[in-house]
This record gives sequence, structure tokens and C-alpha cells, in this order.
Amino acid sequence: MTASSDDVLLDVADGVARLRINRPEQRNALSASVFTGLREGVAAVARDDTARVLVLEGAGDKAFCAGGDLREMAAQGDALRAHQDRGMLAQLFGDLWALGKPTIARVQGFALAGGFGLALACDFVVASDRAQFGVPEVHVGLWPYMITVPLLHWMPPKQALGLMLTARRISAPEGARLGFVSDVVPHDELDKAVDALADELRHASPQAVALGRTAFYTAVNGDVDTRLQMLQAALTVNLGVADAREGTAAFAEKRLPAWRTR
Repeated sequence: MTASSDDVLLDVADGVARLRINRPEQRNALSASVFTGLREGVAAVARDDTARVLVLEGAGDKAFCAGGDLREMAAQGDALRAHQDRGMLAQLFGDLWALGKPTIARVQGFALAGGFGLALACDFVVASDRAQFGVPEVHVGLWPYMITVPLLHWMPPKQALGLMLTARRISAPEGARLGFVSDVVPHDELDKAVDALADELRHASPQAVALGRTAFYTAVNGDVDTRLQMLQAALTVNLGVADAREGTAAFAEKRLPAWRTR
């Protein structure tokens, strides 16, 4: 694979682009460099007429993506720059929806928090029977603001809110029942299933796909930009409260947080 950045790899062959988060030791957590690499990779795929399908994946066997890099988030000092950086996930969602080419999330392990949203920003989620999905933010004094939009696209609102409030992890088969997992396969057959779907998709009319897919997301998303801007602002406020500081510190120190009541 060629490097889009040190933390993101891009390869295009036989009409299929594979964009990989390459931080297996950090469970492919979303850092600023990962966001930049993913956005650059999606832009490169958009420009490449030979790339007909995009497969989004995470390196290693444990995690597709475990969400935002909390240590990097806690270390950010410039408040305005930090707020702007948080908008990169929303921008990445927009990049994927506007790509004009089918997208597949290959989920072999954990897809948590922002990683859950990233998977759901793809057209298809093909998951190993070992995959797990969840939004654990309440355990560190946060809320899964930015991924609210993709979650509400693909599952009933009460189910999405239940996952947000409980931080419960769910299996790939349950994800399929809720409607956000396209296909569940045995772990050792995941690549075969992803390849078969990508091969089927790459033979479709590129013009029909570009026009129809854009129309679909326009109909589904509605005024998504306004919603994402509101959620980004809410996340910035949340990160400034005491519970968020305590929760992220407790996570880094591997201890239970001591919450305030208000």
C-alpha cells in the first residue's frame, strides 16, 4: 500500500480502493493525522477514475477503529483549534457521502465511538462475527455527539439513544437485526465477503451510481450540515465541564472516575 500519511494507507487495484487506518497498537484511534490522512485518501479516490469502490478498514485483528484518541484530545491546548479539529469527523462523513462511489466498511473487531460512526458513514458494513459496536462516551464524561447523525440514519431513534445512555456493546448479529450491519460472516471469511461485494459493486454504471447515490444521501441527510455544526458545538461545551476532564483523566490513569452530580 502507498501512504496517504504515516497513519493511513491507500491502495488501488482492479477498480477497488482500500483505505486503511494504520494504528493497530492504538486500536486505530482517530488522531488529527488519521483524520487528515483519511480525508486526503477519500479525495484521492474521488479523483481516480480507475477506483470504482472504496473499502475502509483498520489494521490488525482487534479493531476497525476504537474512536477518538482521548490522550491527544486531552492534550490539546488551543481551544479554537481543538474545536475546529473536532469538526474533521463531520467533514469526513461529508466526504464519504459525497464521494459518488460505493463505500464498504470492513469491520473485523471493535467499532466504537467515532469508529462506530465512521463505519456507519459507509454505504455497507460487512462485519466479522467477532465484531462489536458501541458508544462508550458516557463512561468518560462525554456524549457521542458527532456520530448521532449516522446512527440515526441506520437505526430507530430509541435504539440509538439506548446505546448512547447505556454504553452497551452489541454484536454484529444484533447490529444486523437493528439494520446498520449489512452482512455478518465468519471471521475467516470476512475478506472473501468484502471482496465479493466490492467486485459486484465495481461493475455497476459509474454515472448511474454517482447520480443515484448523491440523490439518496440528499434525501436521507436533509439539513445535515446544520445538525453537525450544532453537535460539534455541543461537544466542545461538553469537553469543558468537570466530568469530561475527570473522565478522560480516569481513562488515562486506568481508574474509575469520580463524577460530580451537577
